Amino acid sequence: MPHYVSEPEYRHGDFPRIGVLIANLGTPDAPTPTAIRRFLAEFLWDPRVVEAPRWLWWLALHGVILRSRPRRSAHAYQQIWTSAGSPLLVHSRALLAQLRERVSRELNAAAALGMSYGTPSIPAALDELRRAGARRLLVLPLYPQYSATTTGSVFDQVTSELQTWRWTPELRFINGYHDDPAYIQAIAASITAHWRTRAENGAASRLLFSFHGVPRRYLLAGDPYHCQCLKTARLVAATLGLAEDAWTVSFQSQVGREEWLRPYTDEWLIQFARQGGRKVTVVCPGFAADCLETLEEIALRNRARFLANGGESYDYVPALNADPTHAAFLATLIRRHSAGWPTEGDASEAAASRERALQQGAVR
Repeated sequence: MPHYVSEPEYRHGDFPRIGVLIANLGTPDAPTPTAIRRFLAEFLWDPRVVEAPRWLWWLALHGVILRSRPRRSAHAYQQIWTSAGSPLLVHSRALLAQLRERVSRELNAAAALGMSYGTPSIPAALDELRRAGARRLLVLPLYPQYSATTTGSVFDQVTSELQTWRWTPELRFINGYHDDPAYIQAIAASITAHWRTRAENGAASRLLFSFHGVPRRYLLAGDPYHCQCLKTARLVAATLGLAEDAWTVSFQSQVGREEWLRPYTDEWLIQFARQGGRKVTVVCPGFAADCLETLEEIALRNRARFLANGGESYDYVPALNADPTHAAFLATLIRRHSAGWPTEGDASEAAASRERALQQGAVR
């Protein structure tokens, strides 16, 4: 017999609020092999992330990957960990604080942060919203470009959790915002501001848009991620007024032996430096908040590769993180997608409704 989450705290007459789930990928709880092994076991077992026969992938994951990768990853995490914890979680919480204030004031809505892997989890965040009286749910994954590996995984986890609720909420889901004019303008403005602070070094010889990679077979199977990444880069470059030969798109973080989306960021940087490229600025528009892939892989490891192969100047443009412009854009996106949902009710009607329920034997 199935068990569904009950509503013992429900109070008749209460106005049904909007709940906003801000979702991101997640992070280990600590930069240690044990914590990272636990995180990777959850992350890499997601069939949305690795599409492979389960029995074969289980053997590879537990027999090889989780025996060696956590120690290597721990070293990388230790280089970017802060006194406040994981940068991804720190920035995501700071962004949530701004969004929570805005949506509470503008929509009478509650907001919570949930991670696909690790803590705070998506189920915990949804429970927080349910307890806050959310009967209408808007899900905002912090992935500008849609991919089944990221946005699709959030959808799976949200809907799976909602299947355990007795009273399911109205549901709206934001699939992405890769070409939203305000998002494009925010990325372009962050690049311009970064270049302005580096004016003494002159303009960069090339702007590199580096996006997280996925296996090429996902593209061939119909995942729109590759096309959306290219469009984001093209629109940002146009906003900056860049010539076609002044910018490039590449893809990072590939693992395993199969082919991923090309060109690979690390290979492109090495080749560019060896061919005489002296200056490069790297921006990662697919990451809403800085994390291991931007701070260690791009800002540290790939910088070292570029300089070691003849490059002279390498700059990384930070993610939008909790910049007020980023929060303002996302708040506008939330308002747009929650349009039509009432934000307040009639107090006298609510009181009358509660009184009628009490007369019929309701406890609260």
